[in-house]
Amino acid sequence: MKDRKVLRKELDTLYERYDSREYVDPDPLAFLYRYDLPADREIAGFIASSLAFGGVAQIMASVEAALGPMGDSPYGFLMGNDTKEFSGIFRGFRHRWASGEDLSGALAGLKRVINEYGSLENCFLEGYSEDDEDILPGLSFLVSRIGGGAVCGGNNCLLPAPAKGSACKRLNLLLRWMVREDGVDPGGWTAVPASKLLIPLDVHMHRFAGLLGFTNRKQGDIRTAREVTAGFRKINPDDPVKYDFSITRLGIRRDGDRDRLMAKLGLGGRPETSARSKGKGGRSN
Repeated sequence: MKDRKVLRKELDTLYERYDSREYVDPDPLAFLYRYDLPADREIAGFIASSLAFGGVAQIMASVEAALGPMGDSPYGFLMGNDTKEFSGIFRGFRHRWASGEDLSGALAGLKRVINEYGSLENCFLEGYSEDDEDILPGLSFLVSRIGGGAVCGGNNCLLPAPAKGSACKRLNLLLRWMVREDGVDPGGWTAVPASKLLIPLDVHMHRFAGLLGFTNRKQGDIRTAREVTAGFRKINPDDPVKYDFSITRLGIRRDGDRDRLMAKLGLGGRPETSARSKGKGGRSN
């Protein structure tokens, strides 16, 4: 691993450069800015993160199609409609292999959890302990409850499988958005420490972490996500996910920040994203 002081200085400089909402669009995170109340934001965040796969234009259109019928309050929509009505409302929904049935089932699970625990955060905390290494136990519990008790979220493709080794990139995005609060992440969950968050591991972050020496693993699974997070935790113990957004901007934007950072760190390779290789503009895998 590169010198920690040098690396933190460069990463902090990069963070300060991109810690602004002006760099968010197009990113599904932008949808969370519509909602002032955490009760609405956590539902919108779940939907936006769950659909964060595929091309960025398709992601943005699908999140809009899912949130549009909910109006100004996703929470009010869930609480004000019978779960049986969800299937009809989202009958024509399709995002790649995710169907309206998948979306309706996930929304029904969210409503069930909120009815039982009061919020998604409260449900997460039911499965989380301060003694846990990271947020994975709480995340696994939340997924199981949304899935109606199924350990791996049942057969719903919008629910990941933590117990089967999934890196849970999309739900780790949700937690980053809801736990952290800065110029980009809006926050809303106050009982979960940022120090326990896991990196939302995508292709770009995986490659970048490999260049930094944080992992040698090729599989993009939960073990690799934990290794990468451990590397960033040595740089910033209180907030290991702090640099996630700014690092992913390197693979999206076409300016010189990426090359300058690589040169300063003495890294010969260039991080690449699946989005860039597909000619897309956003973080889509």
